[in-house]
Parts: sequence; structure tokens; C-alpha cells
Amino acid sequence: MIGRKAEIQKIELLLASERSEFLAVTGRRRVGKTFLIDVLLRERYCFNLTGIQNGTLQQQLANFAIKLSEYNGTYTPVIPQNWQMAFLQLKAYLVKLPKDKKQIVFIDELPWVATPRSNFIQFLAHFWNDYLSKEKHFLLVICGSATSWISQKIINDRGGLHNRVTEIIHLHPFTLAETKTFFDSKHIRLTFQEIAKIYMTLGGIPFYLENIRKGESFASAIERICFSPNGLLRNEYQNLYQALFNNYDVHQSIVALLATRQNGLTRPEIFEHFNIKSSGSYTRALKELQISDFVDEKIPFIGRNKGVYFRLIDEYSIFYHRFIKTNRQYTKGLWQQLSSSQTYKIWLGFAFENLCHKHIDEIKVTLGIAAVYTEIYSLRVPKSKENEGFQIDLIIDRKDDSINLCEIKFYATEFTISKSYYDELLRKKQAFIDHSSTKKQIFITLITNHGVKKNQYANEIVDAEVRLEELM
Repeated sequence: MIGRKAEIQKIELLLASERSEFLAVTGRRRVGKTFLIDVLLRERYCFNLTGIQNGTLQQQLANFAIKLSEYNGTYTPVIPQNWQMAFLQLKAYLVKLPKDKKQIVFIDELPWVATPRSNFIQFLAHFWNDYLSKEKHFLLVICGSATSWISQKIINDRGGLHNRVTEIIHLHPFTLAETKTFFDSKHIRLTFQEIAKIYMTLGGIPFYLENIRKGESFASAIERICFSPNGLLRNEYQNLYQALFNNYDVHQSIVALLATRQNGLTRPEIFEHFNIKSSGSYTRALKELQISDFVDEKIPFIGRNKGVYFRLIDEYSIFYHRFIKTNRQYTKGLWQQLSSSQTYKIWLGFAFENLCHKHIDEIKVTLGIAAVYTEIYSLRVPKSKENEGFQIDLIIDRKDDSINLCEIKFYATEFTISKSYYDELLRKKQAFIDHSSTKKQIFITLITNHGVKKNQYANEIVDAEVRLEELM
């Protein structure tokens, strides 16, 4: 098991509990939710049901009956008429089990099981309230990729399941360090640069990373996985959003828009693009994309009353819109050709910036400020008649009266600070001080993949440096 230490600890505490527990596991598609539960709990399953995608009520009930017959040893499915009768059958089986150990009831892909007008949630709530919760030896685990659905219908339910979930695990993608450990565990030897490029393309999604082969370069792997006719991720985009969201076309339209806006957009700007004044469906979709780890919101460093900016942070979705979507006609060597373009260089810079924003904790450790409370921002001041305008990739605003102004650079070699760039950094630092009216100490910080070449300008202007390998 790579990483997941906090999640493992939570599950161990639930197993040691002297009461019945109700665990909800969420996280985006392919992130490893079922794998986590299977590895830790499979030997204790007393019942396990996996929903059928797009299945009807009758198909879900038949699936339930088949699984129950396997667990009770009859292998003669009795298909219940409805979920009330289904849970009655399940109770009749569970009451006969030993009570001296935790019995695990695992319902995977629960949103698929709860078909419209099936009343599944109503009877699940009754089953928990009337039976499982009154015993001491059960652990009910529900899981699903539709994180927003589970959040609304289960975790934050206002009906029979209100405040019934006793523990929540939201599984995040691997960090860069965990991705490196994952490859090491499979004896796949890659440089820091190759690992970073793979991460910036696929994100820390274990299912995607599983498809990197030993002895394969980044370029070869991405061409095979993302562009070849039978590539695993060539058509993943449509499947990804359809599996997670109702009315997924709204979600996809927002993602497609944000994929073209590196700096993000405010809610009014999103509405303006779609020529709508306000929309419950678009507001709801934005919230669901956030909950599901596809979109993040950033508060402006100055002018919070202007509203937050929504940024697309899912690596695969960004890569899909930049390269896969517009290059469906495959020829061998396609990715090698694309990766020599200016579009690729622009994407590299944006993707590395995105990577750094996701690894703030590692950056803080490297800077020696892990214990300092910080707030994270970006800042882009447009050019006007009064000033030239400037942008800062990453601002670490510290409670110890200091601010790190971070420049993020992804280059093929060491980054060299020239006289002109030195002058630009000085101007940017002063422009930030003037714009923010801050009295805090300002530290110019460079975050690079190959480091900063030592010269007189670097020695003078760079207060702190973070290298790619330090994030791993």
C-alpha cells in the first residue's frame, strides 16, 4: 500500500471500536477507493455489493440477490420485490453471524445502486437505524466515485441518514512523492524530470499510473496511453464525467472553458461566457466539480470582494483539452511532434505551476516554515495606463510577518537569471509592495525543476530556492 497512512489509521480505529460504525469513502474515479477497502477489509467482508452502472431497479435487485446467495451459501438467488424486502433478506442472513468480531457490509458504487424512485436511501437509512446501529459488531462501508452525490444524499442527508455517518474518508490522488514511491515499488526507474512530466499529464491517479511500463520513457508512454487508437486514456474523458455527474454536459462545458483559462475565471465571468445571468445548474455543477477535486477556488490576494477565481486543476482534463481532443487523427510519432511545439512549452509552465500549488506543504518544509501558518495566493495585475502590470505565480503569505514571492520555472536546463530578468524581479517586487501596501519582509523565491544557476544576479536577488527533487 503506497501512502494512505491517515486513511489506514481511521479504518483501524473503526475496527477496534466497540460500537457499529458507518464509513463513507469518497474520491474521484480511478483514485483507488475500492482498492483501499479491499486490501484492508476483504477478509472480513460478510456482504459485498457493487452497483451496476446504468442498471435498472430490477437489475440492481437481481444483482443483490445473487451476491446474497453467494454469501449465505445457498447459491439460489431469491430476487426481492423492492429494497425493503431486500434489506429484510439481508438482516435474516446477518443475524446468524458471529458477534465476536467486526462484520463488514460493503456497498460499492452506491450511487449506481440507488436508482431514481427506488427508495434505496430511505430503506438503507431504516436498515442502519433499526438494526445495524443497535448492534456493536458491524462496519457499514459505502463507497462511490460520485462524491457530490454521496455528500448530498448520505453525508449531509436531512432525512433518515442525518448525522448517521460516523467516519468519512475522502481519498485524494497521490502526491509527487507517493508517485515516485509507486514507481519505485514496481522497479520502474525514472528521473525526477520524467516523474514530474508524467504527474503533470496524468496526475496522481493510481489507475492511470499503473499503465506506465518498465523501461518506457515519458514520451513513449504518453503516446501509447493517450494518443494511440487503443490507448487507455484516449476516450477516458467522456467516461470520466458521465460516470460521476448527472447532467454531465454542464460539467464538461465548464471544464472545457476553464481549460482555456490558465488563471481561472470568476463565477460572473463564467456566466457571462455562457450568456446567462445566473443559473442553479451551473452553480451546482461548479460546486460538484470542486467537491470531486477537478476545480479549485482561489481567493485574490487583494480585492476579495471581487469574488473567488475557479481554476481547473485536474491534470488529465487539462491535458485532454490541450492535446488529445484536437489530435484525434493518429500517426506514429504524433506526441513527439506535439511536444516540440510552443503549445507544449506553454502547457509545461502552467502544469508545473499547478503541481507546485498542489504541493504547498512540501514547499513549506523545504523553506523551513512547515510550522508557520500561511495563506496561499496568486496575483495578476493587468496592464493599465497607470502601471505596466505584473503577475506572481505563487504568494505564500506568512503569519511571521513575511511573504514569499515565488517564481515558478520549468526549463530543460538550469534556470539562468540574466540582467534583464534580475531587473524584472526587482521591478516586480517593488510593484507588489506598492500594490499591496505590505510592511512584511519580502523573500524572492525560485521554484525550478533543474535549479538556479549560480551567478552574480542569482546571488543578489534569490532569497530562497526550491528544487523539483525536494518535492519528492
